[in-house]
Amino acid sequence: MNAHFYKYQALGNDMVVIDPARFAFPLTPATIRHICDRHFGLGADGVCYGPLPGGPHPRQMRFFNPDGSESGKSGNGLRIFARYLWDQGYAQNWVFEIGIGGEVVTVEVKDAAAQTLTIAMGRLSFHSHDIPVSGPAREVVNEAVRLAGRDYQITAVTIGNPHCVIFTEEVSEAAARAAGPAIEGDALFPERTNVQFARVVDRHTLQIEIWERGAGYTLASGTSSCAAAGAAVKTGQCDSPVEVQMAGGAAQVEIDQQWRVRLTGEVEAIASGIFAPNLVAKFLS
Repeated sequence: MNAHFYKYQALGNDMVVIDPARFAFPLTPATIRHICDRHFGLGADGVCYGPLPGGPHPRQMRFFNPDGSESGKSGNGLRIFARYLWDQGYAQNWVFEIGIGGEVVTVEVKDAAAQTLTIAMGRLSFHSHDIPVSGPAREVVNEAVRLAGRDYQITAVTIGNPHCVIFTEEVSEAAARAAGPAIEGDALFPERTNVQFARVVDRHTLQIEIWERGAGYTLASGTSSCAAAGAAVKTGQCDSPVEVQMAGGAAQVEIDQQWRVRLTGEVEAIASGIFAPNLVAKFLS
């Protein structure tokens, strides 16, 4: 039965790779929710889908949140997909490219097992129209807003998906779970937003907790690391490179003067196999 899966984790952010060449069923939002369900499915924080046949790039991918919605970009998802490409022989050079959306990102493999990879994530923007954030055109930096019944100072940023960074001394899973859902869906963010609660440890170190758009509380996130580090540099609290410490581990973020970002972190293989017939039946229902 052509219903194969490959599962990896990047700093505790676990994802399933579905390769169209090895999966004969439509990847609908309902199918994604079945796969990602931690009680009735395989369980995952998202699905990496590719390489896509006939795509604009030979290693084109799409990334889906566990609720079935599509994400513009995922740093951990890109690293996981890059590791899958390396493991399966789709990529054999130590530097190669992946297509996602309308972008092409460069991957650097740091060791023979491809356990550590660096992704050129693109350019950060703090402009409200790019993110997007409601209201007049502006850079959303240290902006005073009221969200979820509380007053915050936020820095909003995009690196292909929207982020809201809140610097605070209260950085905990409980705080992220308590405020994250309401902030994610606030009218200030027309396309919803990822949320990071961040604490500056020193000029080159951040601690963050994450509420991820379409996924909920998450142990780690590559784009969240990039967004939080970028916000810390933009507001003068950190200098590049920045180590971003998360519940699942640490990632390294480098930011140049044009706000281009490189993200380095680890990936581990978990399992591969074939979905059982009873779950496949749900894909077709």
